[in-house]
Amino acid sequence: MKKYSSFFALRFSMGLQYRAAALAGVATQFAWGFMEIMVYTAFYHTGADSFPMTMQATASYIWLQQSFLMLFMSWLVESEIMDAIQNGGVAYELCRPIDLYDMWFSRTMANRLSAAVLRCLPILVVSFFVPAPYGLALPANAGTFILFLISMCLAFLVTVALCMLVYVLTFFTLSPKGLQIFSVTVIDFLSGGVIPIPFFPEGIRKVLELLPFGSMQNVPFRVYSGDIGGAEWLKAMVIQVFWFLVITAVGKILCRVAIRQVRVQGG
Repeated sequence: MKKYSSFFALRFSMGLQYRAAALAGVATQFAWGFMEIMVYTAFYHTGADSFPMTMQATASYIWLQQSFLMLFMSWLVESEIMDAIQNGGVAYELCRPIDLYDMWFSRTMANRLSAAVLRCLPILVVSFFVPAPYGLALPANAGTFILFLISMCLAFLVTVALCMLVYVLTFFTLSPKGLQIFSVTVIDFLSGGVIPIPFFPEGIRKVLELLPFGSMQNVPFRVYSGDIGGAEWLKAMVIQVFWFLVITAVGKILCRVAIRQVRVQGG
């Protein structure tokens, strides 16, 4: 475990060095967040009879999404890992006395977490001062905030596990481009990255909440705004734990299969 925590610490400290990129990302996310707020404001002003979430809950969802974008976005992949698989550099990794899957998992966690740490605080602070119902509201109580933190950790683990599955599947392809494009499109849309899952038709929403995509950003952001609570939160947490264990197990099995079949320069 110590060697994997060392990989995590090294990657985390390296990620904290990219402050200029983080600053540019914060500006971009502010612009995107305000644009989404304006779109939903127009939507709520159409005069429809009912909406699945209040405007305040939707605004909180959007600002949390922008604040923790780097934790949950599927397009954030390590080019070093992809390149190592494509050019044969993975052979050097296989010479180390480590588990390849666990090393990549710790590195991926560190890269995402360091990027999120640099970006989240400015967005959270400013969004708190945006007038209601367009800003980030405080959670209803301390209990809700604790549940939010727990679900955030579980959602983060599910996201990293799915990202690892994409890495491992790259071993079985001639080019990772098609796999990346497909996975980014599917995961972002079905996890609530484009439209919050409550806005989907009820039948589709119920299915998505049972799939691993619904266990990602959908759960913690809705817990924060009070859209998920009580027994419903417990069910969502159990589903999160289930999918993390299943996806991780599948990823590890496929990784072992890939390593046994890997060919580097025909050898």
